[in-house]
Amino acid sequence: MSFEMKNIILTTDSYKPSHFCQMVPGTEYVYSYIEPRGGKWDEVVFFGLQILLKDLLTKPITQTMIDEADDFLKAHGLPFHREGWEYILRQHNGYLPILIKAVPEGTVVPNHNILVSVVNTDPKCFWLTSYLETAILRAVWYGSTVATNSRECKKVIWKYLTETSDDPDGQIAFKLHDFGARGVSSAESAAIGGAAHLVNFMGSDTIEGILAARRYYGEQMAGFSIPAAEHSTITSWGRAGEVEAYRNMIRQFSKPGSLYAVVSDSYDLWNAVENIWGGELREEVIKNGGTLVVRPDSGDPTTVPVKTAEILAEKFGYTVNSKGYKVLNHVRVIQGDGINYDTLEVICENMKRAGLSLDNIAFGMGGGLLQGGVHRDTLKFAMKCSAICVNGEWRDVYKDPVTDPGKRSKRGRLALVHRDGILTTVRAQGHAWEDVLVPVFRNGELLRDWTFKEVRQNAAIR
Repeated sequence: MSFEMKNIILTTDSYKPSHFCQMVPGTEYVYSYIEPRGGKWDEVVFFGLQILLKDLLTKPITQTMIDEADDFLKAHGLPFHREGWEYILRQHNGYLPILIKAVPEGTVVPNHNILVSVVNTDPKCFWLTSYLETAILRAVWYGSTVATNSRECKKVIWKYLTETSDDPDGQIAFKLHDFGARGVSSAESAAIGGAAHLVNFMGSDTIEGILAARRYYGEQMAGFSIPAAEHSTITSWGRAGEVEAYRNMIRQFSKPGSLYAVVSDSYDLWNAVENIWGGELREEVIKNGGTLVVRPDSGDPTTVPVKTAEILAEKFGYTVNSKGYKVLNHVRVIQGDGINYDTLEVICENMKRAGLSLDNIAFGMGGGLLQGGVHRDTLKFAMKCSAICVNGEWRDVYKDPVTDPGKRSKRGRLALVHRDGILTTVRAQGHAWEDVLVPVFRNGELLRDWTFKEVRQNAAIR
């Protein structure tokens, strides 16, 4: 029997199937929660759970899945709770008897707070809550971490736009472009991470992410791109044909109102900027009416794009905006090499010091957006059991390791509330505030279907 990646019974860690017989006798309900325990940034953008809910949890398990899991896990050296899974198949028509509550997708929450709670709804399935940890935590941490990474970059860009641009609102949506599709470990990562970036921006070359926003959040077209050259299309003309390669880009794609990007460092970037774009092809660039976006793709990413913009200012001219910064005529720059959260701010600061508005540059981020430095410990995500019900009585459950206080877990059933204007985690019982967590899934049914518009509104930086 072939292994089926969509079998939720096998979407777990190997040690989970043996846990059904490890809980304290009389256990009826197990309550767990997810939180970011700290890390690189102070807050997190919650995103991605809805993908898992629609993709896996709203679909019932089948006898075939149970048989497959039984065969696999026994061969793997583990016990299998066949009776428990067949009970779910018989009594719940294969739908998992759990309740999931979560903050609305796109909500920005300070670290160390609950984002998701999971509890079984059938006392005979107390073992199910923790069994699902692998799938649910993975669905939450990756999308949320990428969305947070993207939003933190957006904060940096927004800061410099407001200082150097006359049109920050019109500029911001396309200032950080997703170049990450080829740099992630799988198409699924490209889809989830690509959609997570689009929570904050509208520029992307990661088609899987745009399709994920359509499929799981109902957004018909969440991201946009422009015609652009790569090194193969330029170098196919040969070194002697570099000018003609560039001229071909102008003739193919330049027209009034259009943008087209041309990688220009295949041989000598400075010659290309000064003598080809700024010399031999200057009049064609201007005459055809489109905006040329020059892409340097090598060298020090914190200085090369700034120098490129300075040369282009000399060659094509510029205007000075109301804030005293230069805005290039006819041309722009995009830096897509070496961009991450840290280098981004350095480039923006260097542009400002050179007297150049951030209007003049956009950024493409690949591995630094979807893969590099994006892991579960970037924001220290964890899912922990915090309460169990034994023979009708709820008990607190927690861990408090003396060797690492940062891993101390919360106790009891929890709520996320606005207290004094700040999102704070409290016990679910005995408080006067409205819980921000809302039921999103119960017993196989999707209870809330967040639109991408709602997600973007929740994540807005202002």
